[in-house]
Amino acid sequence: MSHYGSAPGGYAPPPGGGGYGGPPGYGGGQSQGYGAPAGPPPGADPQLWNWFSAVDVDRSGHITADELQRALINGDWTPFDIDTVKLLMTIFDADRSGTIGFNEFVGLWKYIKDWQNVFRHFDRDRSGSIDGAELTSAFQQFGYNLSPQLLDLVQRKYDPKGMSGRTAIVAPTAGISFDRFVRACVVIKQLSEAFGGLDNDRDGWITVNYDQFMRTVLTLP
Repeated sequence: MSHYGSAPGGYAPPPGGGGYGGPPGYGGGQSQGYGAPAGPPPGADPQLWNWFSAVDVDRSGHITADELQRALINGDWTPFDIDTVKLLMTIFDADRSGTIGFNEFVGLWKYIKDWQNVFRHFDRDRSGSIDGAELTSAFQQFGYNLSPQLLDLVQRKYDPKGMSGRTAIVAPTAGISFDRFVRACVVIKQLSEAFGGLDNDRDGWITVNYDQFMRTVLTLP
């Protein structure tokens, strides 16, 4: 794959996400009142602090993947896929605690908002999902020149309802939801960067031994 990672046309995905359809806590669990929550850090955005507190159901001061999943919804009111939630947690869990604190949550929420804008940009028909043509356009503008076979594989992986049982020549009947679109783009970005790190002469080909391959794969989030 050549020209990986260079986004033509000046359009690029967020560098770092999502809650498409509402802030964290919108459609998620309500506080159960376990303990007294600490006050917001100095200079904290009051609205973001309120959202963080609403998501932090057990009042621990940190958000788990389960808490975050209950708070995040897609535009069609479906909950976020847990694998996407865990990927987002990995990106913003700076101290590798398995949870995110308020400062990490602020970064995650900005990432979410950025991805909302990206999703709306490519959802040309305003269907609330990304179809095959829109996905192709997105990857092309991000600079990822995936072959038709790879694009078909991405659709099968991230749109299991629309793609299950179809052949490559049959058009999909559904589309990729916001959460899965974010995950697909982040995974392609990570894989492309890992490949680029091994492609020293930038010709789109690499030669790796088993140990190099395994170390590359295992170091991905």
